[in-house]
Amino acid sequence: MAEEHQRNDGTLLQLVTFNISQEEFGVDILKVQEIIRIMEITKVPRAPEFVEGVINLRGKVIPIIDLRKRFGMASRGHDSQTRIIVIEINQMIVGFVVDSVSEVLRIPASTVEPPPSIMSGIESEYISGVGKLEDRLLILIDLDKLLSSEEQGALGTV
Repeated sequence: MAEEHQRNDGTLLQLVTFNISQEEFGVDILKVQEIIRIMEITKVPRAPEFVEGVINLRGKVIPIIDLRKRFGMASRGHDSQTRIIVIEINQMIVGFVVDSVSEVLRIPASTVEPPPSIMSGIESEYISGVGKLEDRLLILIDLDKLLSSEEQGALGTV
């Protein structure tokens, strides 16, 4: 039956995968504009706690979100592996600080299951599913739910 499901739904998901702490996450590659090395981030007064500040990327000011803080994980310093993933969310360009970027993956949509009702440490409303790979699990982030409309509005004023 699994093979039949596979044949009926041969959709492949193309994902950019990255790491935060010991977890591996994935986002839709079509939402990713670019991946850049960490650069100087200018702090913004009274920004939400998870907003690290802003950067100037080729003349455009982009708010930078620390995904560790957003997911309620302990913060850590940046190193040579730290990257900023520049993403478009609801016609807004934002950058996400991640520990490292892994790879671009293509996985069959049939290998993705809905998120478990209890996800430890991460707000489950941000998670669209869990991809089962041979030797690991990949948490798929729903970018449209990562920021509330109020938070998006606040970022628009940063």
